[in-house]
Amino acid sequence: MQTSAVEQSTLIRRVVGLRGIDTTLVSPGYTLIAHLTSPGVVRLISTDGTEVHRWILPFRPDRHARILPNGNLAYNGVHPDSPCLFPLWQKYRGGVMMQVDAAGNVVSEYRDPMAHHDQHHLDNGEILYTTLEALTPEQAATIPGGIPDSEAPDGKAYADCIKHVSSTGSLLWSWRAIEHLDPQPFPLYPHYARENWSLINSVFPLKDGNILASLRSVSAVIITERRTGKVTWHLDDSVLAQQHCASELPNGNILIFDNGTFRKGESATYSRVIEVSRASRCVVWQYRDPHPMTFFTPFMGGAQRLENGNTLITEAAFGRVFEVTREGSLCWEWVNEEFADYEGLGAEEIEALFDYPDNALFRAYKYTPEEIPWLTEK
Repeated sequence: MQTSAVEQSTLIRRVVGLRGIDTTLVSPGYTLIAHLTSPGVVRLISTDGTEVHRWILPFRPDRHARILPNGNLAYNGVHPDSPCLFPLWQKYRGGVMMQVDAAGNVVSEYRDPMAHHDQHHLDNGEILYTTLEALTPEQAATIPGGIPDSEAPDGKAYADCIKHVSSTGSLLWSWRAIEHLDPQPFPLYPHYARENWSLINSVFPLKDGNILASLRSVSAVIITERRTGKVTWHLDDSVLAQQHCASELPNGNILIFDNGTFRKGESATYSRVIEVSRASRCVVWQYRDPHPMTFFTPFMGGAQRLENGNTLITEAAFGRVFEVTREGSLCWEWVNEEFADYEGLGAEEIEALFDYPDNALFRAYKYTPEEIPWLTEK
């Protein structure tokens, strides 16, 4: 095998680990990351870039992890017996929703082999999550757009559902896209396979009891009324482009990671984070890199508004996490230094599609020292 004096990975050449910090502006705390091509590794990273805690869990990460108010880790792992629906299903499926303590002991576990993307653990032990169901041929025929004849290998198209289960696994509420979402205003983008409509990548419970959801393959963020299932709010592709991670802020506005793939009216790709007024649907704050095209992830991505007003941003495909002030000043930047591919992780269908060492993260979260008291007690 030929060797080179030059590092062949562009990401590593550009420096990994801590890239920079402004200690006068950065929010104090620890950043939680789950490396997607790890066998089940979750880490806490301090603002100086050092690892302060690591969990090694029995399932590779589905997407991300969070720390709950009780101090436990909420972790979503890949279900070992999930069906092989279509190749990319191996990349974003989940299904094992766990709470574990600091030592990695399982406190609770709920499984759904059809779960994917966001499995949102609520503070009371309940879980709000996305899942799939197969459509009938008649239902699939109503879905406009997408690549012609690109249904799953079994000939079926699948549609998203949202479920809410209790801490003991009892179904509390459910919502079906095919039942409550009119396909005509929500067509698949022409570059997307017809295997999965509408690719919900985040769900968030609003203070008013309704549900906020991000629908990637139709470039939409919606609010659905919990009582009726009706869509009562819709932000469309005049603002969004393949977005992720929609969440509600304390002021009622919506924070969104706007990826920028297939952005309408613009040929150059760039990502941004936007804060949108729920009342006016106008962007009231945004972060773009001063050189916009240097901040871009074509898929995945996260944004978290911190207590001091800063925003933590995950440039997911490149393992980059950074923090900016309200004024847009970069005050912390870190890049995941661990790389691996999917070999040996039970994802054979996508090994050839993603056959390179990767440091990708789906979404990172930051916590103050007070939110992780067991860490300071170690």
